[in-house]
Amino acid sequence: MPKKILVVDDERHIVRLIQVNLERAEYEVVTAFDGKDALEKVDTENPDLVILDAVMPEMDGSEVLESLRRNPATRELPVIMVNQRAENNDLFLDEKGRLTTYGRMSQTEYAWIKPFNPTELISFVKRVFADQDSSEAYEVPAQPPAPTAPAQPVSRWRKMEEVWRKIGF
Repeated sequence: MPKKILVVDDERHIVRLIQVNLERAEYEVVTAFDGKDALEKVDTENPDLVILDAVMPEMDGSEVLESLRRNPATRELPVIMVNQRAENNDLFLDEKGRLTTYGRMSQTEYAWIKPFNPTELISFVKRVFADQDSSEAYEVPAQPPAPTAPAQPVSRWRKMEEVWRKIGF
């Protein structure tokens, strides 16, 4: 039986983009377009994961998340909070020390920053489910690592310069 994912965003084209890509990856997708609808869908649909936009009218993502965490039935429900990047502090380091626009904030909470590549989102969703299925305990770091450089796309020329420096040109 496929995992069920609730996608919540007030921008319908973003919801559709995420929905189409998750369905291609063989997940069952339920959608909501505001926070109140999201809480109702969590109760009726019982999703395995929620992808939640942080900025929505009336009830924003943090209020929805707070409500989910107060409810004993949804306290452990994994949530990917999607937000627009405001500054470099929103970046994460992956396991290889590279800067990324997504990461783990706690045992059941994750962050993803818009704009995003749908293929990377699918990989991240798979990793979230793998994290939830693993029996390893996860310790939340005391302070997230500070990014070392802005996460701007690296041009081919800049990449070649880096390689040349490494080999001594």
